[in-house]
Amino acid sequence: MGTKRIVGRRHEMELIQKYCESSKAELVAVYGRRRVGKTFLIKQYFNNQFDFYFTGSFETAKNIQLKLFKQELERFSAQKRTAPKDWFEAFGQLREYLSSLDKERIIVFLDELPWLDTPKSNFLAAFSYFWNSWGANTPKLKLFVCGSATTWMISKLIGDKGGMHGRVNRQIYLRPFTLSETEEFLQSKGIEWTRHQIAEIYMTMGGIPYYLDMLDESLSPNQNIDYLFFHGGAPLRMEYDFIFRSLFKDSISYRSVVEVLSKRSAGMTRGEIQEHLKMKSGGQLTEILDNLCKCDFLRVYSSFGKKQREQTFQLVDLFSLFHLRFVAKSNGQDEQYWSNMLDNPSRRSWQGYAFEQLCLHHLSQVKSALGISGILTEAYAWSCKPFLDTDGTPRKGTQIDLVIDRRDQIINLCEMKFSASPFAIDADYDERLRSRTETFRIVTKTRKALHTVMITTYGVERNKYSSNLQRVITLKELFGN
Repeated sequence: MGTKRIVGRRHEMELIQKYCESSKAELVAVYGRRRVGKTFLIKQYFNNQFDFYFTGSFETAKNIQLKLFKQELERFSAQKRTAPKDWFEAFGQLREYLSSLDKERIIVFLDELPWLDTPKSNFLAAFSYFWNSWGANTPKLKLFVCGSATTWMISKLIGDKGGMHGRVNRQIYLRPFTLSETEEFLQSKGIEWTRHQIAEIYMTMGGIPYYLDMLDESLSPNQNIDYLFFHGGAPLRMEYDFIFRSLFKDSISYRSVVEVLSKRSAGMTRGEIQEHLKMKSGGQLTEILDNLCKCDFLRVYSSFGKKQREQTFQLVDLFSLFHLRFVAKSNGQDEQYWSNMLDNPSRRSWQGYAFEQLCLHHLSQVKSALGISGILTEAYAWSCKPFLDTDGTPRKGTQIDLVIDRRDQIINLCEMKFSASPFAIDADYDERLRSRTETFRIVTKTRKALHTVMITTYGVERNKYSSNLQRVITLKELFGN
């Protein structure tokens, strides 16, 4: 297998090997965000050695897709074929060819499956018939399918209530790289950057291998961002638009939800989103929010003590956040836009919010640093409006971006700061932290112990206030060591 060039993905490769060595037929669905490396993983693992491989084409008519399918089948079988009139006939020809192979194991890879399911094509019905009538009863067949349209993969394939119901017995969900995997990937490209620099690159791209592979080792991180997003003909300038068009049919509605959430760092409830977008009540917004969560653009959480219907939706896709904050607002005339914004307040503001999201993406590393990996926890954000205490004392409203509620009767209130040096806590900041903790205790009426945790790039400067923190977590621990 061609696993030497694959960075990370160790668990996923173990699963692939397990399914390949299985004594029964396997239908394995590999899904995840666009550009996350699904196709690369499968192709590289099998060193491009398949008994049949075919990929769907974006916004391509059924007759063209069938023509391309015929060409690939002729190439693999080395036999001329009649042009299939529909997908049932196409899969019939595939079955005939695969049945003729005298091999211990047959590896088939169908890529971008959602793009083959064009309107009125009956693709899914034909695929279902192919698997149910022959594939599932052929133990040597190992069929891998991929798709970037996560909603299609989940609703039409994995969670199908029709012919494919329960047929996808294996699923591999491919997540973006962690910070540690990003560092390993960059080093494999000959890029040696500080972890602070890697974190800021991660905050623009979100650990997406396709984007990271575009980085040039001869350029600095700032120069790379200028080239990829702001230079004339920048490779990633139009990527945001393409992502939504390729994932969702009603891409404008999906973009409008993401864009309104990008303006509220703490997130919004369903009702607030509906009010801002002037959308009619009904199932459309619910479906959009559900699909955006499935595709990892949003996260949804219920704050401490809040009811389920008061869930908050928050934009967590770092690439989208960066695009909306900067790329969409630039006119394309300043090719050193990012380098020239080095000390700009809007860049510092973005760094603060993006670092918070980075920490949320590495919650397992945060829990490991706290020594609570094996303890059941719930993580959420929390906020409250100004109020009067029981004795009439006015209290300011506050917001906590990460609360880790633990089964062991402790709640961690996490503060996250992105800085170029150890963070110094002064008297005002210390008062803010203590006031915030007391406000949380009063409003939630919790009896659990409240521990303040600071997550920063380089830790906290030791002074008379730093001892008030129960724990400090640094980039080193977010990288996993």
